[in-house]
Formats: sequence, structure tokens, C-alpha cells
Amino acid sequence: ERPLKCNECNCIYPTFEILKAHLLTHSSKIINKSSESDCNYSTLTRFPVVHKLTHSNKQLFKCTECDYSSIRYNNFKVHMRTHTGENPYTCSECDYSCAQYGSWKAHTLRHTGENPYVCNICEYSCKTTGCLKVHIRTHTGEKPYTCTECDYSCNTSSHLKIHMRTHTGENPYTCRECNYRGKTASHLKVHLRIHTGENPYSCIKCEYSCKRLSNLKRHIRVHSSERPYTCNICEYSCKNTAYLKVHMRTHTGENPYTCDECQYSCRTQTHLKVHMRTHTGEKPYTCTECPYSCKTSGHLKVHMRTHTGEKPFTCSECKFSCSRSSVLKKHLRKHSGEKPNPFSEFENACIRWEDSITHSGEEPLNCDRELELGTGLTNENSSESSSSSDATKL
Repeated sequence: ERPLKCNECNCIYPTFEILKAHLLTHSSKIINKSSESDCNYSTLTRFPVVHKLTHSNKQLFKCTECDYSSIRYNNFKVHMRTHTGENPYTCSECDYSCAQYGSWKAHTLRHTGENPYVCNICEYSCKTTGCLKVHIRTHTGEKPYTCTECDYSCNTSSHLKIHMRTHTGENPYTCRECNYRGKTASHLKVHLRIHTGENPYSCIKCEYSCKRLSNLKRHIRVHSSERPYTCNICEYSCKNTAYLKVHMRTHTGENPYTCDECQYSCRTQTHLKVHMRTHTGEKPYTCTECPYSCKTSGHLKVHMRTHTGEKPFTCSECKFSCSRSSVLKKHLRKHSGEKPNPFSEFENACIRWEDSITHSGEEPLNCDRELELGTGLTNENSSESSSSSDATKL
């Protein structure tokens, strides 16, 4: 069977009728023009009857399965395939099949890598005229689809459909492994990676991998000095909008996340989650080398250095190195002579916080619950320390 090919542009069509209609597009002759005064429609075909029906309420073809109706038989025929499940267009390269010729044609371009439709404003190219039409709106700013419930507007009908679910509360995509429900298929796809452990996005500069492209883009900035988001109150700058949003709360004093068990409030949901473990006693991070467990991944990371011997924090003045940044900070005071806790009644300031308590006469706060790092003192130990200190002074 010979392919139905256009000699002008080499396009291939499935039927002679479609090819015949296509050939007219290469002619500048307008055969019929709409008789409606407010319509600019014109056609190259000799049968403008179908278009004239758009000015009336007539729907020639009505679906018996649902409320769909159309003035065009071809559109009606394609619609009926949604009920029958018929997919007459199949891909010769893979198992893909579909109900519409346009979808099949766009799919075949995935195998060839061809993007025949090019934007005349930028370098964007795509596989379908529909995609190009939507892309052009990014240049024009056109957002023809508007929400009837709020001020939201967008450039595609699919985006509007997804947005409307924020008003209806509809979450049609459900996970078979847990109770998760999402608004879009893509949200569900990302969620399923939690169960499969799949991390398809990986960094080319380190071993980092993640489940979302947005997370990878944010991570890439770790390797660069780029900090495009800046605070308009101070000199703070960061790598993403989420960090900036949290930072702004240091100026506003906003602590939107509150604990139901006590009066604790904080700036981030992560901080609240960690805090709640002080009430539940949960320590989800466990060491594979010993029985140690803790509340945060950061604490576990520091602990693991006791097994590996890693000391990533080094002094620029001497050969000293350590496993914690706080220890290095304390060490650097030996070189700088910094005494961060001055008291007006004493000529000399104190380098250590513990020493400042001794001079100030402040009673130490004794926690009735041993701290995670083992720094809590009992009253008995405190009195012993005081006695020892007095003996030393004598």
C-alpha cells in the first residue's frame, strides 16, 4: 500500500480525504467565507456547512453513553473510542497505541527525536502544534483559562482542571500501598517512588540523587556560589524561595508551627517535627555500628564520625581538627582571644559559658530529664561541683 504523501511538505496522511484537504492549505485561494458579520472564518474547501453549524445550537452527533455531542463526525468517532477502548493507531517501535492520529504522530517523534515545530521568538521546539501554541503564551502572557471561584488564571485547560480540585477537594489519584491521594497523576508518580525507593534524578557532581527534578535543581546550587534570592531587609541571600520564606520570619517574628503538647512554636514544620520527638521519645535514626539512636539525621551524622574517625573541621591557624563545628568554634577562641560572655562586674570576660555562671552567681538550671548528649547535671552533682570549686579557690 502506497503512503499518502504530500509532495509539497512530505507530510504523510492516513486517508485520501485528509490528504486532499491538506493540499488545499498550500493554495492561497479562499473559496468560501463566513456570512456572519462578526466572524472572520474562511475556508479553502467547497463545503463550509460544518462551520456554519457552529453559529447554531445544532449538534448532529450525540453520544449515547454520555453527554458528549459534536457537529463533526470525525470528532464524534474519536470520542466513541473512549467508551469502546479502541486504539487503531499503533507504534511500530514499541507497544504504544492510541485513539487519535495526532497523538500517534506526536508519539512517533519521540523515537526519532524530531521536534518540527519551532518558536520564532526563542529556541523552543516541540512535537505538536498544540504544545507550540501553549508555549507562545509564555511570551504573550495570555492566560485564557480563568477560575470561576477565585482570581486564578492559566494558559492551559488541563492546568485549570487541576486547579479546580483545590476548591472541590477532589484527589482522584490514589496509592495502592498507603492512604495517599493526589490531585494529579504526576504527583502520584512522585509519591510512588517513596515505596519503590527510586531516585531518577542524580547530580553529576556528587552522589546525590532524588525523586523530584525541582529538588535536583535546588541541590545543584550547592555546588555553585549562586544565591539568586535575597532579603530586602538584610544582606541574607539563599539558593531557593523556601529558604528565603523561612528567613523572613526572623524579621517578622512569625512562628506558624505550634506544639499541641506545650507552648513551643517555631518557624518550620521540620523543627516542629523534631520537637515533637521530645514528647514521644521517638529516636528514628539508629547507628549501624552500635546501639546509639537519636532524633535527627544531623545528630546521627555527627555520631558516625566517632566510628569513622572523620574530622572535617580543621583549624587554619594550627593542625587541630575535630568532628563538630561547635568544637572548632570554641578552639578558634584560643587563637583570637575572644571572650564571648562579658560581665560588667568583672574585669575579665569568660571564654566558657560554664565559667560565666560561676562569676554571675546564677543558679544552674537542672533538668529532671537527662539531655540527649548527656550534659544534664543532677542537684547532687551540682553541689559536688560547687564544693570542688570552693576547695579549688581555697
